[in-house]
Amino acid sequence: MTAEPTPSVAAPDGVGQVGPPPPFDPELAAALELVAAQLSPGFPPEAIPAMREGMTMERPTNDALSRDGFFDVEERSVPGPEGAPDISLLICRPRAVRGPLPGLYYTHGGGMILGHNRLAIEEALDWAQELGMVLVSVEYRLAPEHPYPAPVEDCYAGLRWAAEHAQEVGIDPERILVAGASAGGGLTAAVALLARDRGGPSLIGQVLISPMLDDRNDSYSCYQMAGRGLWDRMANETGWGALLGAERGGANVSPYAAPARATDLSGLPQSYIDVGSAETFRDEAVDYALRIWRAGGRAELHVWPGGYHGFDSFAPQAVLSQDAMAARRSWLRRILNG
Repeated sequence: MTAEPTPSVAAPDGVGQVGPPPPFDPELAAALELVAAQLSPGFPPEAIPAMREGMTMERPTNDALSRDGFFDVEERSVPGPEGAPDISLLICRPRAVRGPLPGLYYTHGGGMILGHNRLAIEEALDWAQELGMVLVSVEYRLAPEHPYPAPVEDCYAGLRWAAEHAQEVGIDPERILVAGASAGGGLTAAVALLARDRGGPSLIGQVLISPMLDDRNDSYSCYQMAGRGLWDRMANETGWGALLGAERGGANVSPYAAPARATDLSGLPQSYIDVGSAETFRDEAVDYALRIWRAGGRAELHVWPGGYHGFDSFAPQAVLSQDAMAARRSWLRRILNG
């Protein structure tokens, strides 16, 4: 029997008629179907406490993160932004590799409202182990309790500390990359803008994985993917609303809050950007890469066909996930050896 075609989506606010959503990769769709009853792609602001409770997981111990002693692992409390509390940095340093080593400054995801600095860092640990890097993962304050600029200023303060104490941590200050996924990808892009505009630290690259860049929530992909995948337009509105409150979508949102608002993307480090074709953040990620190129910058863009938000973390053994992770490692290796 021939399946009925998925109807077009009527998108308001001047976006116009949007076509049906791209299909999920079959292997990824099967993985998503297994837990469809437990996961909702969208949730209102009042559901944030329940989301936090439902996603509460034990933080991996230092021993677990050490990977049988490959890494020395410590949690370091360092000064936060001026007038704000200290922040915590998780530092994973290869024990037997002589330094100074490249530094990988990592920012976790969670829609600006969830997570901690030990959340979903397995791939970042893989990079650090395989490529010989010191991993520094930042704990930042979460919205809505701590709206903009608290999260990004925490992330920038941690980066500055890592660069200024590079010798102590075992990092080569001339070889620091920043990376993050989802909300962490958006915060990573914002930190790179801050580093450019505030005169440092110097960065050799940024890795933006399915980055959360645009508070306006009005792209074609936002409307196409409403009610689908793992993070849809309603969830996006909840996350951005928590961060920005009534300012969300308005005319005066800072590019350090929502990097898609930046009018000048020149002078950024080499960039790796990837996103799924079947996710809310597709169009804003593609546009960010386009505007880096138009500004004369260097960016590598991957749009993974049929990938939904977080597909590689959710189904890491899928062929598409393996391809995505291999492409990131290849880019990192080229940057570090360049």
